[in-house]
Amino acid sequence: MINAEHFLLIGAILLFVAVMAGKVAYRFNAPALLLFLAVGLFFGYDILSFNSPELTQFIGMLALCIILFSGGMDTKFSEIRPIMAEGITLATAGVLMTALLLGTFVYFVSPLIGVELSFPLSLLLASTISSTDSASVFSILRTRRQGLKENLRPLLELESGSNDPMAYILVILLVRMLGGEGEDISVGSTILMFVVQMAVGAFAGYLFGRLSVWVMNKINIDNASLYSVLLLACVFFTFSFTSLINGNGYLAVYIAGLIVGNNKMANKRTVNTFFDGITWLFQIVMFLMLGLLVNLDKAIRPSVLILALMAGTFLTLVARPLATFVCLAPFRKLSTKARLYISWVGLRGAVPIIFATYPWVAEIENAELIFNVVFVMTIISLIAQGTTVSSMANVLGLAYAEKESKFGDALQDKMKSAFTEIAVTEQMLSSGNTLNKVALPDNTLVVMVCRDGDYFVPKGGAELHISDKLLILSDRNDELADQYKEYGVEDIISFK
Repeated sequence: MINAEHFLLIGAILLFVAVMAGKVAYRFNAPALLLFLAVGLFFGYDILSFNSPELTQFIGMLALCIILFSGGMDTKFSEIRPIMAEGITLATAGVLMTALLLGTFVYFVSPLIGVELSFPLSLLLASTISSTDSASVFSILRTRRQGLKENLRPLLELESGSNDPMAYILVILLVRMLGGEGEDISVGSTILMFVVQMAVGAFAGYLFGRLSVWVMNKINIDNASLYSVLLLACVFFTFSFTSLINGNGYLAVYIAGLIVGNNKMANKRTVNTFFDGITWLFQIVMFLMLGLLVNLDKAIRPSVLILALMAGTFLTLVARPLATFVCLAPFRKLSTKARLYISWVGLRGAVPIIFATYPWVAEIENAELIFNVVFVMTIISLIAQGTTVSSMANVLGLAYAEKESKFGDALQDKMKSAFTEIAVTEQMLSSGNTLNKVALPDNTLVVMVCRDGDYFVPKGGAELHISDKLLILSDRNDELADQYKEYGVEDIISFK
């Protein structure tokens, strides 16, 4: 019996090992998420006993909410606007076409290796892995300091962030059909379900995104850290409420993230830092749990490996490229090389494995086989495609070196200068009421003035009023502190 202390100890060790594995992965240009999965596999094989697809599914749902919302927050409207139509087409028609092509292939080849799968089961397997994985795409593209021409990065991020709803609908629909609820499912009801899910999800995401921004700006909380907690509550409320009214919660949280990230919001920098950290935490936990859930002995059976290898090869070299080229045919501005690159960066990751737990939880026939095949296909995708994201862009001539800020590290850790905030006193204006009359140490700048709620960057001749708030940057902190005493400044707010 594992008590709470043992559970926390094991969890801490798993997280520590996963973070170190991520560091190794970055050094060798490998997807960090693949190493997280490997850590889970290692500890799950004869070390830890874990067999709860229900818990894994729940953790995966929470993780996807945060990952999609955070991805939406980091996406700029100005970047995705030019490629909106292409991204939405790939996220809907592209996913459907990929699932149909792969499902048909699995149906015909599975009997050749002694595995009998009906066409609905084959289509279910294909649907679980039909969408690209947002966690994999976001983490790989954003940790590589490499630019992509033809707006490819925002296109790939938009597709991966918005195509999970389509795959989710296909999976849920087929699970219901195979679970005995197929009598009520027709072509008409399927189309209606899709339209309702997407329309309600999009509307709810926009509405709750706007509401979240309004709440964050209007509520007045003394502790700035609680703004992050409040927004996290908004994320989970958006997902759960949208799902309860038959909308697609994953689409809703992604759109809500887009709205929040592209509007002014109180304590936005603090919130962004919080979500960056919690997104990585949930990605690590999600991949660890998926690794722990896998029964390695069953996953490496010849029938599973052969089917996964055949299906993975077909998905990578035929289904994904064909669906990409057909869906992007109406859009002439993308070059053939760009279309090839989009076809190649169809990364699979945690999302397909999480979707593969749905038939397992519903006790669908051959559900564990589907889970194991999808798991091995994901490994193949992360190894073959995840490790070649940068090199393929170079081969196709689509990469360029991103400009790297020389001040990024200085602003975070290395800058000795410090910001202080003070209010203007009478003594400061004794020699005149303009900024250039105020004596300050060398290497000291007044970078901003706040007056009655309005902010402006002052020039030397700017007129100052008593009680104006000044934001001052200086690397002569001791001299500045003496100057403050001389001016009778008592309330000093210091920060970096």
